[in-house]
Amino acid sequence: MSVRLPTLDEIHDAAARIAPHAVVTPVWRNASLDALTGAALYFKCENLQRGGAFKFRGACNAVWSLTDDEAACGVVTHSSGNHGNALAMAAATRGIAAHVVVPEGAVRAKVEAIEQAGATLHRCAPTIAAREATAAEVQQATGAVMVHPYANTHVMAGQGTLVLELLQQSEGLDTIITPVGGGGLLSGCAIAAHGVKPAIKMHGAEPAGAADAAESLARGSRIEHFTPNTICDGLRALIGESNLTALREHYVEVITVSDEETIAAMKLLWQNLKLMVEVSSATAFAAVLKQRERFAGRRVGVVLTGGNVDLDDLPW
Repeated sequence: MSVRLPTLDEIHDAAARIAPHAVVTPVWRNASLDALTGAALYFKCENLQRGGAFKFRGACNAVWSLTDDEAACGVVTHSSGNHGNALAMAAATRGIAAHVVVPEGAVRAKVEAIEQAGATLHRCAPTIAAREATAAEVQQATGAVMVHPYANTHVMAGQGTLVLELLQQSEGLDTIITPVGGGGLLSGCAIAAHGVKPAIKMHGAEPAGAADAAESLARGSRIEHFTPNTICDGLRALIGESNLTALREHYVEVITVSDEETIAAMKLLWQNLKLMVEVSSATAFAAVLKQRERFAGRRVGVVLTGGNVDLDDLPW
């Protein structure tokens, strides 16, 4: 799905639009983790964002960008968890309906959060095709506006607002790394970062079992179909067409990490930062650990994307 990429001005507009609703999340430092990696790490704690993930930024911007006529029938999306929860919460701030298509096998804690936020759930098979098809059916039946998890200009602009905050909170950053699934976060962040600071280096971290972004960049064309095999439930989406374009245009390098490396990184974050960080989030720190020589001596913004963890089903 190809959509227009947001501009820096639109990301600034998004920051103003979501300001009454979203949290300005903190940036945390840790001397032990700096020593372990040889880098100065600045952890942007989006696990402390409303709804427990960065996704609220994009969902909120999308909901409040709708006209009154567009918003009247509500919004619909498909999501394995965090985006669905975020859209339901954002819809509630405007008093409109939210419909969320959830694949079978989604993390129980995330599904419960979507329900508690007031969304109407629609189940589907655990494939990208089934998610898209079911969402289209719900959209046709209800008249709701589709708010795609990552292939949406307003969503990407909303996600990019975290970089505007990060650069204000952390002087001298020369590198930023975020996890990458569908690419909404990384594309929005790359546009924002290079709009403010053109020389900054942008990296993505991707599970080896869902490395479609890395492979698409390497081959020069987007992979159309793949079957993800990773514990990182939030990063199983196929990279969006426009999102991949943004990664190319902004010279984003994607580092792949194994589930074992990611779980080890998640443990270190829990132990040292005393923060609840979900496994998909830990890929960014896992990539820094895996390629210490690449990041050593640099001032690195590490985006911790979420903290919605099923405590009855920890990965270790």
